[in-house]
Amino acid sequence: MAELNLAQLHETVAAEVPDCECLVQGERRLTYREVTERTRRLAHYLGDRGLGVKTPRSALDSHESGQDHVALYMHNCPEYMESMLGCFKARAVPFNVNYRYVEEELLYLLRDAGATTMIFHAELAPMVARLREQLPQLRVLIQVSDASGTPLLPGAIAYEDALAQSSAEPPELEWSPDDLYILYTGGTTGMPKGVLWRQADVYMAALGGRNSRGVETPDLEKVRERARRTEARGGKRLLPPPPMMHGAAHWVAFHAFHTGATVVMQEEVHRYDPHEVLAVAEREQVNGLLLVGDAFGRPLLDAVRRAKADGSPYALASLETITNSGAALSADVKRGLMEALPETTIVDAIGSSESGQQGVAVSSGGEAQTGTFALSPSARVLSQDLDRVLQPGDDELGWLAQAGRVPLGYLGDADKTARTFPVVDGVRYSVPGDRARFSAEGTVEVLGRDSVTINSGGEKIFAEEVEAALKHHPEVYDVIVCGRPSERWGQEVCAIVQLRPGATPEEDALKAEAEKHLARYKLPKAFLFHEAIVRSPSGKPDYRWAKNLARGNLARSAQERLSSSRKSST
Repeated sequence: MAELNLAQLHETVAAEVPDCECLVQGERRLTYREVTERTRRLAHYLGDRGLGVKTPRSALDSHESGQDHVALYMHNCPEYMESMLGCFKARAVPFNVNYRYVEEELLYLLRDAGATTMIFHAELAPMVARLREQLPQLRVLIQVSDASGTPLLPGAIAYEDALAQSSAEPPELEWSPDDLYILYTGGTTGMPKGVLWRQADVYMAALGGRNSRGVETPDLEKVRERARRTEARGGKRLLPPPPMMHGAAHWVAFHAFHTGATVVMQEEVHRYDPHEVLAVAEREQVNGLLLVGDAFGRPLLDAVRRAKADGSPYALASLETITNSGAALSADVKRGLMEALPETTIVDAIGSSESGQQGVAVSSGGEAQTGTFALSPSARVLSQDLDRVLQPGDDELGWLAQAGRVPLGYLGDADKTARTFPVVDGVRYSVPGDRARFSAEGTVEVLGRDSVTINSGGEKIFAEEVEAALKHHPEVYDVIVCGRPSERWGQEVCAIVQLRPGATPEEDALKAEAEKHLARYKLPKAFLFHEAIVRSPSGKPDYRWAKNLARGNLARSAQERLSSSRKSST
């Protein structure tokens, strides 16, 4: 079976369907031929500055990289995806940078990655100027123009100038299936880590190299056939609204690239505007839309309903599939979307940066599937002690795992690599930390990340399970659940709730709703009502923020009790 490289894949598809649209954002419409030329030019520019492979894969440990790393510090735009492809074609490695990070977080990330190059939006240039004096290895700066009007940073080159001065001929390089793809984790429960994948493996595991049944696309002729079929059917158009710095979004984009489909982007990139997303989906006749949990799904549903109530519903007959990945989409949101868009199928995809896609749950015809997935052929559930593979019907609470095409490890971290990628019975697995139970019917119930599990009175309580129960209450707009210290229980469940506008906080009503879905020991011991839940730009919950808020509230309550006691004693 052939081992394929991402640069090779894009060149192959582009040669097959050169005039099909590849990238669309507003008035900007780039064909596969144009993107190929532009990405080759970027590859030459990077290569002319010495970027590429420094040490062959065979001479490295699994947590090491022998290639130059390029930081992508941008909002969604065609240049983001061009930069990924251009880096791959230069045999350099792009990696995602969260544009909301503050200076300290950016310094950590760029040092951890050993970035030698940064491609950044003009509006972010002032931050780049502050960083570069502290990052002596950062030697190549490429600035992408935007609407901010920020002048070119001294020492940087404008993106279009870099392309204009470089060749459009194919780079004279031997692309390897061992060339790296790096995806940094979001850091919402700990420090971000760079996940190292071989390109041949991540293509199969996450970027469209397998079909819905897990069958791999083994060679370039099969890739060409898929692209020809897409073109013959009039094309396919996919819209991933989350930031491209989030794996789920650019994974959808690469799915499109590898089948000759079109990636559509909305123009508002500084905030999530569900009305614009729907208007773009309508105008561009989008076939597939990506959501990341309720943070994207609930506002979208509200916008669909509002437009219909106003007598100007969106025409979304082309929308075949809504895919949800990266965070939970609650049952009531799914049911609402299916009611509003009855011809659209909702597909939940379970997976992670360290595993690729591990399973799916399909909801259609008004039946909402939540939390239970049909596993992909290479997904497994391992025992609590990571010493055996569980079988359907085993009652033990285990770990969701992935075999076969898994990452090499975490950049620069041998210990975490060994813990996350254990060998069981001679098979190397990826075990990112999701707890799971294997039903007798062969489906898997995924309960949530162990890192945000709450240990209260010796009982393990999964934050996502409590969140899902509270979201059944019609006045809950968003919620995040975490543990906070408790003298009696060790930890207690604390729910931070964002209510719908005009709703009145009623703890008893929320508890009563949660009690319909949860055992009593899992119910929140405390509720905090907040104007907005803090999430990452990708829609993932920020559990560090939640814990800090919950603990801060606990400390204030203790101080208030102490002050009250002193007043009473006087």
